[in-house]
Amino acid sequence: MDKDTMAAALAVFMEEARDLIADMEAILLRLEEGTSEGDELPALFRCAHTIKGSAGMFGLEEVVRFTHVVESVLDRLRNREIKFDSDLASVLLESQDHIAGLIAAVAEGTEGDNERSNALIPRLSNWLDAAHAAPKAHKVVAAKGEPDVTADGGGILSDYWHVSLRFAPCVLTDGMDPLKFIQYLNHLGRIVHVETIADNLPSLQEADIELCYLGFEVALETQAGKEEIEEVFEFYGDNARIAILPPHSKVSEFLALIESLPEETGRLGEILVACGTLTASELERALASQAASDDPTPPLLGKLLVEAGVVEPAVVGAAVEKQRRDEEKRSNESKSLKVQSDRLDALIDRVGELVIAGSGNQVQAAKTAQPAMLEVASQLMVLVEDIRDMALRLRMVAIGEVFSRFPRVVRDVSRELGKEIQLTISGAEAELDKSMVEKVADPLMHLLRNSMDHGIEPADVRVARGKPEKGTVSLRAYHESGAIIVEVSDDGGGLDPEKILRKAIEKGIVAEGASLSLHDIHQLILAPGFSTAAQVTNLSGRGVGMDVVKSNVEALRGTLEIQSEFGKGTTMRLCLPLTLAIIDGFHVGVGDSQFIVPLDMVVECLELPHGLDNVDYMDQGGVALPFVRLRELFGERGAAHPRPRVVTVRFAGKRIGLVVDRIYGKCQTVIKPLGPLFQHVPCVTGSTILGDGDVALIIDVPQLIQGVVTRESRHRRAVAGRVTGVVQSA
Repeated sequence: MDKDTMAAALAVFMEEARDLIADMEAILLRLEEGTSEGDELPALFRCAHTIKGSAGMFGLEEVVRFTHVVESVLDRLRNREIKFDSDLASVLLESQDHIAGLIAAVAEGTEGDNERSNALIPRLSNWLDAAHAAPKAHKVVAAKGEPDVTADGGGILSDYWHVSLRFAPCVLTDGMDPLKFIQYLNHLGRIVHVETIADNLPSLQEADIELCYLGFEVALETQAGKEEIEEVFEFYGDNARIAILPPHSKVSEFLALIESLPEETGRLGEILVACGTLTASELERALASQAASDDPTPPLLGKLLVEAGVVEPAVVGAAVEKQRRDEEKRSNESKSLKVQSDRLDALIDRVGELVIAGSGNQVQAAKTAQPAMLEVASQLMVLVEDIRDMALRLRMVAIGEVFSRFPRVVRDVSRELGKEIQLTISGAEAELDKSMVEKVADPLMHLLRNSMDHGIEPADVRVARGKPEKGTVSLRAYHESGAIIVEVSDDGGGLDPEKILRKAIEKGIVAEGASLSLHDIHQLILAPGFSTAAQVTNLSGRGVGMDVVKSNVEALRGTLEIQSEFGKGTTMRLCLPLTLAIIDGFHVGVGDSQFIVPLDMVVECLELPHGLDNVDYMDQGGVALPFVRLRELFGERGAAHPRPRVVTVRFAGKRIGLVVDRIYGKCQTVIKPLGPLFQHVPCVTGSTILGDGDVALIIDVPQLIQGVVTRESRHRRAVAGRVTGVVQSA
């Protein structure tokens, strides 16, 4: 057996199982909140059923055992035999978590938590009756006196399903064991008989022990549907020919069978033959009648079958509708393709090198001063830019992928805290680089928990303040100036500046009698070990977290801003770059050094007015614009330009100016990480290689703006201190 193939198939199962588990959680939360769109109970059942069936194919017995009980509860729920309530939602959500844990244990090669299964199954059994008990395994034996299946593959006139299996010769070398899949049918009911077909078996000298030559005819007694039986063999794909014939059924049962047909179902005739509604000979006669028609538009096959009395009109109608939906779904699926992330990473790396090579080619073409060379180089750069943009879009994913985890968090934490809290989400379609999705999840999780624990007040306090009993936490995402802004807001009590300042003085973070602005006071909660919680809980109070959130955000070249109004609520705003790979840059020079500013953050370029040698502000349309001299910031000693320029940049609603010597203009920039020796250089987020081979540093605009804000705050405190001293002296 090919271990690599089996491992690959198992990895596909893991990925699909995780998606199904996420779907289960989303549906359960919508059902509990009453926001479910239509009847989602069948979809909920299918999630559990698919996980169970796929797990059985890989011999994951504990997953099968536990998920079967969950599936039985969901089966009763979809059949309206039991009612959905908050208690059932809690147990099903816990069960969904446990299934996720069992799947994770398989991925890690460890044993699942069987004790947890044994604890949950009795709780789930409260919604089951004796008829829905866990299935017992049956031995594969032929029952005496019951209809058998012969080797010629003919049908049977009994109440049993007939499963005809012919596997591709390479099925064994592809890591599949047909016998295990056949034995798994016992989970659906009872195998009455198995007939082995050895007609294609070669002589002993010609046989290859790694190839499969056998076929099987199986008589199965089960209450399961055709779809469930097909799912047992769905991993075989094109490596098997599988025919499933149902027992004699009523028209209504044929309608249900047509609805459960797989997505790869072909023409109407094949649908009806697969369902057992007509025989192959009846189909052949109908096709012959259709072909013999002289009408330029031959009658539809369904009409011929109805006129011949072979099938009921309702069955044909259901089959045609099924075909239409299958075609639409296949059309949609053909528009998407899954690609491994490491392949995308490799593509981005190559595109980055292509950008650098294209820039170098353009520089060399400019040196030749030949119009033809310049034209070719220009066209090449246009193509490179298009390829770059398309490659980067491949990595962009909606931030809703992260947001989808939080409804469950809000539900569980609000119950733990004894508070009524609702979550509102907007902007989930805003996109950012795939590499940042996972890195931003933990900071958002901590901010969300803080909002629920510290922000939202108890119901009685909210009512006394004239607020609704149910608190609201909001997640919002939107794009701004080449960045994505993610806000976590609540309508709670807000930050108490007096309490924060008092705690900071107690901890020695701030000196006694210090005068801080509201912005500076809010920033104190980001200090390591800072907490104003009166007691330690499972969620907070240890002073660990906000400083880590800040560090994680800064590691992504982002910033964390705090806006709060005491008594009304708090907003935590994360400003993050859209990508960490390739950007459009604005090339500037200071002395002998060169720098890149992200183009999306550049607003305009101005000339620095004279007479501002000892001033850090300039007038811009009647508004004071603070600026930073890059020469002083980086200690540049090269020759200064007699007429410096100011590049105005903007980030998160704030503007500053960057004083430079020269402006070269737009360029494509491949962000290269700094080496360990330079990782702590302030206000630099990376480096890049220019077209002429020189290295340029990439300016960290968010950090620069934050530094200017801090500088202004210190200046205000110094002024306030001098004023206070003068007043006291007077």
